[in-house]
Amino acid sequence: MSGPVPPPSSGYRGLPGAGRTAVVTGASSGIGAATARRLAAEGFDVVMGARRQDRLTRLAGAIGARALPLDVTDPASVEAFAAALDRVDVLVNNAGGAFDAARVEDADLESWTRTYEVNVLGTVRLTKALLPALRLSGAGDVLFVGSTAGLTSYEGGASYTAAKHGVHTLAETLRLELNGEPVRVMEIAPGMVRTEEFSVNRLGSAEAADGVYRGVPEPLVADDIADCIAWAVTRPHHVNVDLMVVRPLAQAAQYKVARED
Repeated sequence: MSGPVPPPSSGYRGLPGAGRTAVVTGASSGIGAATARRLAAEGFDVVMGARRQDRLTRLAGAIGARALPLDVTDPASVEAFAAALDRVDVLVNNAGGAFDAARVEDADLESWTRTYEVNVLGTVRLTKALLPALRLSGAGDVLFVGSTAGLTSYEGGASYTAAKHGVHTLAETLRLELNGEPVRVMEIAPGMVRTEEFSVNRLGSAEAADGVYRGVPEPLVADDIADCIAWAVTRPHHVNVDLMVVRPLAQAAQYKVARED
């Protein structure tokens, strides 16, 4: 088959995503779930991938999306996921996470391995699997959900900052390699985003996670990042949003956060 894939039938004609299929990974919660909801509202045919199929299926039913099991750390799961897709116009590489806050001298190498597998190798795995379909679409988008941790390092964050630096340079390299082809490569790098699981997974308790955001008037929420993602992938296709850094007003930098007493 050669040339762009014709658009599928859609009940959302006139919306920005009409006729386009968007894949969202890590879509069972947080930024991934918010992105799936937003892209479905924009008229995309959304395919959601995550490990927790029960949550994924409930959300997919609510928004009219398709839910497929996906573990980006498992090559067989990625292969089966890719084989189930007829068309891909947009890939939102959102699956990721942080799993410790240890200093380098106290590094848990199993945690480092897990962090790299999810954030870096899993992202490479799925991107590689879906690139042929993205090329075939004639106007493909690969969007990486990075982090300001991929641009600035800080104490106690080495496993996560190293992984997100990897995601950042992955996006930069892929953009160079695909130059001249009909595939955009974009990155959204959020700062402080309050979601129901990210800091709990990293710090081990809801109490510790609450401390991260204590006194911050309005941290970002998942819907804020979904809004940025939707905006980026609905620009005219000659417009490439290389990197968008998004922080709450209260956060001027990793180390500079205004907190109320």
